[in-house]
Amino acid sequence: MTIMTVKNFIGIVAVVLTLSACGGSREESVKLQGAGASFPAPLYLKWFKSYSGAHPNVQVDYQSVGSGSGVKSFMDRTVDFAASDAAMKPEEMAKVDGGVQLLPMTAGKIVLAHSLKEVPNLKLSREAYVGIFSGKITKWNDPAIAKENPDAKLPDAPINVIVRADSSGTTFVFTKHLSAISKGFAKDVGVNTMPNWPVGTKSKGNEGITASLLTTPGSIGYIEYGYAKSQNLPMAALQNKAGNFVAPTIEAAQAALASAEIPADLIVWVPDPEGKAAYPIVTFTWMIFHKKYDNKAKAKALRALIDYGLTDGQKESEALGYVPLPPPVVSKVKAAAETIS
Repeated sequence: MTIMTVKNFIGIVAVVLTLSACGGSREESVKLQGAGASFPAPLYLKWFKSYSGAHPNVQVDYQSVGSGSGVKSFMDRTVDFAASDAAMKPEEMAKVDGGVQLLPMTAGKIVLAHSLKEVPNLKLSREAYVGIFSGKITKWNDPAIAKENPDAKLPDAPINVIVRADSSGTTFVFTKHLSAISKGFAKDVGVNTMPNWPVGTKSKGNEGITASLLTTPGSIGYIEYGYAKSQNLPMAALQNKAGNFVAPTIEAAQAALASAEIPADLIVWVPDPEGKAAYPIVTFTWMIFHKKYDNKAKAKALRALIDYGLTDGQKESEALGYVPLPPPVVSKVKAAAETIS
């Protein structure tokens, strides 16, 4: 892929799309403003585009600005809805008058994509990838990497680590996993949407890290699977809790989420999943809504859009590398969406 292709890909997540809550009828025109996570943005764009063909009366402007900025805009009431891979903190929700409803709309995988085209089947142990993002493993032919890749031509070259520059739900999930598998990482860096990384060049958004990986020799970074897939970036197989090296397939992500118990607030984490076939870094990702909207037309349009995402939208997930929600989860989310009015 060319860099121009990447720019085109990056640009799509800020496109203004036309939607409507009831196709063909002359309903009130509604404009919905949304902002937040870049992790699910390609899928949300697909949903909006598919939905718009039959529903021309509602405009949705979704800006891929990162989970932290999206949540802030939601709390400041400059957007109608937000999206976040870090969900929302209880103390943040307490500051929102009228109540907040978080809905998991899809799930996905965080992959360690890299620029070593000559090593397409790279395996990284837990020791190795924690070491890379802790700044303790700095060369590609380090023994911790070499021992799991005996037949690979690992370069005697520095590892150029790429991390997020913005407040990021993807970072939150990634650091939550690293902290779960490494007491040292938990102590030195910890779980955060914007940690003080001990190593790395910073790029904004999943889009920015993807672009950096394509242009920086010897680089590695953490991004949502679909971004790596769309640009044909190699992705490492990661060692899971059971000790197996697992590629980021849909089946491996489903195995990771199988043990998740969905609580009443619909916020659940799987920082180090059980299961021999489980891919180790997976997450649900949430859309965030007010429970009460002053504009009833907006509330109606949002409920219709949510319903599309939970029905026909789920059928579009897998092609982009996301994990369709299990039917029991869809049922819980549909019921929770009824609180939006």
